Amino acid sequence: MAAELGGGAFLSSFINALFDTLSNDEFVNWIRGKKLDQNLLGRLKNILNVVEAVLSDAEKKQITEDAVKRWLNDLQDAVYDADTCWMNDSLSKLLEACDNLQHARTLLNINAGTGHDSSQKIDPCRLLAQLKRVRVLSFEFFPLDDNSWPDPIGDLIHLRYLDLSDTPIVTLPESMSNLYNLQTLKLRKCRGLKKLPSKMQDLVNLRHLDITATNLEEMPKGMSKLKKLQMLSDYIVGKHEENGIGELGELVNLQGSFRIEKLENVADSSEAWKARMVDKKYITHLRLSWSLYEESEVCDSHTEKDVLEKLRPHKDLKELSIWGYRGTMFPDWVGPSSYHNMTELHLRECRNCWVLPSLGQLPSLEKLFIEDFDKVKKIDESFYKGDGTHQHQETPFRSLKYLTIQKLPCWEEWESYECDDDDDAPFPKLEWLGILNCPKLRGDLPTFLPSLEQLNIRGCEEIACYLPRAPTMRELRIDGNQEARMRELPLSVLEKVEINGEQLVNSPFEAMTHTQPTSCWIFFSPL
Repeated sequence: MAAELGGGAFLSSFINALFDTLSNDEFVNWIRGKKLDQNLLGRLKNILNVVEAVLSDAEKKQITEDAVKRWLNDLQDAVYDADTCWMNDSLSKLLEACDNLQHARTLLNINAGTGHDSSQKIDPCRLLAQLKRVRVLSFEFFPLDDNSWPDPIGDLIHLRYLDLSDTPIVTLPESMSNLYNLQTLKLRKCRGLKKLPSKMQDLVNLRHLDITATNLEEMPKGMSKLKKLQMLSDYIVGKHEENGIGELGELVNLQGSFRIEKLENVADSSEAWKARMVDKKYITHLRLSWSLYEESEVCDSHTEKDVLEKLRPHKDLKELSIWGYRGTMFPDWVGPSSYHNMTELHLRECRNCWVLPSLGQLPSLEKLFIEDFDKVKKIDESFYKGDGTHQHQETPFRSLKYLTIQKLPCWEEWESYECDDDDDAPFPKLEWLGILNCPKLRGDLPTFLPSLEQLNIRGCEEIACYLPRAPTMRELRIDGNQEARMRELPLSVLEKVEINGEQLVNSPFEAMTHTQPTSCWIFFSPL
């Protein structure tokens, strides 16, 4: 480990990986099951924080001081053991080892808080040649000499953790398929990277693959062979069966956040069904994305709807995003109350859709974003209740706190929801409402929003409506050439009013608050 910038670089990354291990549910449950002292976890994390802090100084000294080299080697062995030793009832032993290493820094005269020279370039060939037995390697943010990796990386057969995030690499060597012990590969924000090695399927022990914010054109073939994958940030659908969406079918252990991109490459619903999204019960956040298309492109609306129907996720999903969907209507699974854990929903750039799905019966939905629906002209009662009736239905949007509707260029009317009394009115918990860039909207907004605190209307030039009764509203922002009638607005509690960018704090209403008028006209004109 005598290479320049070697020890500290990958040890720091190793410690970050260890922190992840110490925080995961499996590890915590194991501690509880063994009835071990959970204070050991806290002690270990504190020690690792100190150890990590001294790595930069140790990294510089290792080049000239043999004692520091030996310390870094011992530290690597001890920290690496943390990834596996807890399975062998050795947590206390690990703690003692790390504790001793922490105190050893005093004897070696290693100081904490010294940063490395980030301007110094790294020669990958020189470094890899000296790290034959390395298990963790990180070059995150490091200024590499070249934008490609040399073949010697394939010789690091003991490597389990490799982080190349935020580096300028554009190609990865095919020899990476030799890293059969590799469990974690991080390529986050490698924006020049357009493809992965063609034999990625040989990395059969891979559990974590992060390709967030890369520019991959498609996935390599045979990803279905990586059956141990638990975290896969993105899957970019290819045009061929061997790298199509069907490859996802065997990846049943995926968990956390997951994005599927380039769904326009799915030819029919039978392919979509092979992905078995409904069986992936550990995914909590899902994004389904189609690429932007030209208006001249012809889309089969029936096929598009059928594909989305077959991508139905499991019922415990917490967050869903649908971007660029090309159908004219959504399938029935988008919105039913059976998605009882869903708290956040994003519907964006669905330019062919002429009607919004029924979303009002999602019991836990707290945040809703609707954007870029070019053909929607009306939001009617189906938005609140799918069958248009009130029978056996709960209060619509009963948990919603944040609603943004923007860039609906043809939207003209928001039909009111009829109910017998205020207790049954929709949006009982709505705190923030934004209506932005909907130039043709004319009709009234929801009449009663008992929890509303902020109202933002912008780019709705034709609106001339009653504002909602909102006894708790604190902030009102209105921009553009528009006219709004305030009905029973609580002028005395307004803390901030912003009209066309000019902030007013109660001053225009102070005279009114003495008489408490039930309504007044406020006109807004462009600057």
